[in-house]
Amino acid sequence: MESLSGLEEKIASAIEKVRSLKEEKAELERRITELEALLNEKNMEIERLKGEKTSVRGQLEELLSELETIQI
Repeated sequence: MESLSGLEEKIASAIEKVRSLKEEKAELERRITELEALLNEKNMEIERLKGEKTSVRGQLEELLSELETIQI
């Protein structure tokens, strides 16, 4: 009877550990989703800034070109 009681305790402990691990897994998956969304947002911001940089560079080149024609 004692061995059966010990087995029941081990099973209950294993069940609790599995439950705890499932909860931890769900939390980690949620965090991964949050971080992926943040990474995507940052990547979009980088692309937007690259576009702005290209635009500003083009405008500066245009202004420099106009300045060169004025100086001639």
